[in-house]
Amino acid sequence: MMSQLTLADATPERRKLTAVEFSGLTEVPEAATWFANLDNENTRRAYQADVRDFMEFLGIREPEDLRAVTRAHVIAWRTSLTEAPEDGGRGLAPASVQRKLGAVSSLFEHLCDRNAVAGNPVRGVKRPSRDVQAGRTPALGDEEAQRLLDAPKGNGLKALRDRAILSCYLFHALRRSELASLTVGSITRRRGVPHLTVLGKGGKTRYVPAHQGTLAAIRAYLAEAGHGDDPAAPLFRPVVNPAGSPDRGISGDGIYVAVKKYAAEAGIEVEGLCLHALRATAATNALENGADLAAVQEWLGHASIETTRLYDHRHVRAHDSPTFSVRYGSAESS
Repeated sequence: MMSQLTLADATPERRKLTAVEFSGLTEVPEAATWFANLDNENTRRAYQADVRDFMEFLGIREPEDLRAVTRAHVIAWRTSLTEAPEDGGRGLAPASVQRKLGAVSSLFEHLCDRNAVAGNPVRGVKRPSRDVQAGRTPALGDEEAQRLLDAPKGNGLKALRDRAILSCYLFHALRRSELASLTVGSITRRRGVPHLTVLGKGGKTRYVPAHQGTLAAIRAYLAEAGHGDDPAAPLFRPVVNPAGSPDRGISGDGIYVAVKKYAAEAGIEVEGLCLHALRATAATNALENGADLAAVQEWLGHASIETTRLYDHRHVRAHDSPTFSVRYGSAESS
């Protein structure tokens, strides 16, 4: 018999499911289908973690227990996510709570469509508002971006590779997974113009015109690396023992470590600096220099233009602040 969940089960005290218990979710055929339909590996991993979090909070042991979940359970979970740690909660950012609720809602919507559950208990649950300005990915200033591009020194293989990687980021606004999945054959010509063939979210392919400076950096790297004649080879490979793993490209984590290292060497101190910050930097720079917002949306591979707006930092340029227009008397105050 299906166990009945009550709000008493939904306490802030978090329990842990064993791997066997959580894997039981996939024993519900429709839940397994939902997981399988998440094409992007990063999305699938994040959504699985969010569903696991939800199940841990409610103490769900059997997949059938999902049918007993009510809106009250979801609200109790949301409260535990948003409340401050001193009040027994986890104090997560609104954006994180929105994503978690969205993941669970996505699962229940799928189960509803397949008549596996009677309704979606997440529907109608108010989601925390997000301070777009405070929660957005930071962007580098133009001078900081140039310092980062110039950070790899010398003409060794690693410096050549990393200059090409940074140029790919800052001139093409790629995602981490997109850059890591580039192959030598990803550089193609379309109507006479070199392009990067980019595999984006959901398995969607887009063609991004390649910047001449980036192409020059890639050619210099491939000439030294020696795998430029193999279209199937990963474009960016590990520098240590690349011949021992010719089919393995540099990982997203490896790229992140390299970028953090060069940012530190260049004296760039930006809170929350991540690879997505380079994507936001490129998008903001393009908009500042006259690119159309809809064109930037397509360039970034966004399904919604509202997502693209989150990358637009034009109206937060510190140098445009009225602060620097204030004058008292005949001289500026220091």
